[in-house]
Amino acid sequence: MADNQDNQNKRLLSDYAVPNVNGAQLSIVRPTVNANNFEIKPGLIQMVQQEQFGGGPAEDPHAHLANFLEICDTIKMNGVSDDAIRLRLFPFSLKDKAKAWLNSKAPNSFTTWNALSQAFLSKYFSSGKTAKLRNDITSFAQFDGESLYEAWERFKDLQRKCPHHGLLDWLIVQTFYNGLTHSVRITIDATAGGTLMSKSTKDAYKLLEEMASNNYQWYNERGMPKKVPGMYDVDGINMLNAKVDSLVKMFGKLGNVNSVSNFVLSCDCCGGAHMSSDCMQVQFVSNYNKQQQQNNPYSNTYNPGWKNHPNFSWKDQGNQGSSSRPLHPPGFQPRPSQPENKQS
Repeated sequence: MADNQDNQNKRLLSDYAVPNVNGAQLSIVRPTVNANNFEIKPGLIQMVQQEQFGGGPAEDPHAHLANFLEICDTIKMNGVSDDAIRLRLFPFSLKDKAKAWLNSKAPNSFTTWNALSQAFLSKYFSSGKTAKLRNDITSFAQFDGESLYEAWERFKDLQRKCPHHGLLDWLIVQTFYNGLTHSVRITIDATAGGTLMSKSTKDAYKLLEEMASNNYQWYNERGMPKKVPGMYDVDGINMLNAKVDSLVKMFGKLGNVNSVSNFVLSCDCCGGAHMSSDCMQVQFVSNYNKQQQQNNPYSNTYNPGWKNHPNFSWKDQGNQGSSSRPLHPPGFQPRPSQPENKQS
């Protein structure tokens, strides 16, 4: 005790700021290996690092452990336990947040693979995630246009994502059957010789497996495209909304919409507060031209004036009085009439 006290008194203040190598202890206790020829090849470490787990919400911890154990099972050596291999390789399979979680554990926290894997699943497979995946299983429903094989494989994939769902076999079979479409249930009941519910759980599961396998071999991909229940096709609405937004932005750049109400009309002909098409002068000239065109007996187009044209009508000149005015073409100057010389 006295020697330790003397050493503490002799240490400089700067020595306390220097990190101690002995303090960097790992959370995993690696079992002792008696085999002298035991060695983890770099190629094996690279295989593990290719499928690293980062702790993201979309990552599957069960799938990561299954893939990790598949790689570890490729190594078998005399005198080397499975825990010795797994505990040494598992840190190489983590990255980012998952790696930081393992390093944050107290030194010597994990001495067996079971303890390490259980802590890993407890961290990255919360109770809320378990409840969500269990609800996905119990609320299973077949998609529109989805074959029996595709529905069966998707249902089994939901169970693989949550192997600890705790649902009994009879409830699993009944849940899948109730989630199928009416036409598919009729086909299954006909194959079962009456109804699927009249069979045992084992026989019903076997029948579903056989029918799904047969459906996969003879499935014709002429069905309708898949649609997620509750989702609607809103592409057309989105496109229309985008066009409306672009028009609003375009009008916004041109100026305030309220300024349209303050716009004053002005006629180009008379300068009045009206449009040029509503000007009285323009209408007068237009109506005059129309009348001239309709009543012009020498017009090039057919019009009512043709009935009074001298070359297209017949009149009894003898029955007309002297007071009637003869018709002449425009610009024709008639010769003055000369008095007749009466013989006495």
